[in-house]
Amino acid sequence: MNRINVYFRLNGHPLIHLLIVITGIFLLVYALLIFYYHRIWDQIPALFDPSDSPAHATTISVSVIIPARNEFMRIGNCLDSLFIQSYPKEYTEVIVVNDYSTDGTAAVVLEHKMTTKLINLSDYISGNLNSYKKKAIETGIAHSSGELIICTDADCTMGSEWIKTIVSFYENEKMHFIAAPVKIIPDGSWLSIFQSLDFISLQGITGASVYKNLYPMCNGANLAYTRKAYDTVGGFSDIDHIASGDDMLLMNKIQSAFPGKTGYIKDLHAIVNTEPAENIKEFLRQRIRWASKISHYKHGATFLTLALVFLVNFCLILLFISCFFFGHWKWLLILIAFKTISEYFFVSKVARFFQQQSLMKYFPLCQPFHILYTVIAGSFGSFGKYEWKNRKVK
Repeated sequence: MNRINVYFRLNGHPLIHLLIVITGIFLLVYALLIFYYHRIWDQIPALFDPSDSPAHATTISVSVIIPARNEFMRIGNCLDSLFIQSYPKEYTEVIVVNDYSTDGTAAVVLEHKMTTKLINLSDYISGNLNSYKKKAIETGIAHSSGELIICTDADCTMGSEWIKTIVSFYENEKMHFIAAPVKIIPDGSWLSIFQSLDFISLQGITGASVYKNLYPMCNGANLAYTRKAYDTVGGFSDIDHIASGDDMLLMNKIQSAFPGKTGYIKDLHAIVNTEPAENIKEFLRQRIRWASKISHYKHGATFLTLALVFLVNFCLILLFISCFFFGHWKWLLILIAFKTISEYFFVSKVARFFQQQSLMKYFPLCQPFHILYTVIAGSFGSFGKYEWKNRKVK
């Protein structure tokens, strides 16, 4: 073993020097990209006031679609949030699609004070699918009548102005696809804080990407699109075989059909709150599921950006491993510090919007774990199967 170490120390320096240079170049490009996102985020109009919307905005019919699978403990809170919406109930319909739940999800929906249409997905399909969520949303839309379709998840809650804000934005901006902000509420655990900070950065990138029409980014927990756009692109046709992507892949289709008609709402009233994954296993499964749709994007800028993010983190891990043989720990720490600082100010600005700036003191501590999970999720999401909601999909 000592001979091997001596060999590496005598002969391996050029390789680690090259790795340091390559990592530095990737990090520099990455930092410039983050700076670009930061500038765009600042340009997005904020504090949109629903009261400024045209008087006829309240006549827009809205269908809220909620796919639900084994959400007995959470869907009641979601329906409570929808019950207190300020948007006129005569123009609002809420449709819950029960995705083969094995708990009391359906009973909670039926017994709730919120007037809700419950659809059992088992009544409309037979056999196995690879994407039950897309089929659930598709079935819900087929039974809906709203001009504007709003999608959220059964484990989400929202403020009383949520629907009104989305409708007002739709009326003012004439968008066919609307991405809206999602906020993870930490429960005080380290894992929940890590997820919240990671989500804050993703939301900042989402807002910047949508505002400048860079590439499709959104979250299925809070988005809206017109029935016209959905029908024009054929809904989930051609992407219904993909387990994930009920949000971003559909957004990509609508962006292609309606250029310049995609918007992001940067407003506190439009935020949807959701809970963090309960444990590391569930968290990684969630992120792997998100990463699994990357190979299906037909968007060059999306692929290049995601490749850059992966390579930056992958090179840092390689450098960490190499340091055990060749040393150069100083350079590793410098590069990680550079990455942390380049991200900090952008994430801090977005955290201020979400009123979660108090979490930023944990940001540097989360950096090593963020590097590791990014590589793990990116690697496992690119191939093979994964489990979600007690189903194995690919």
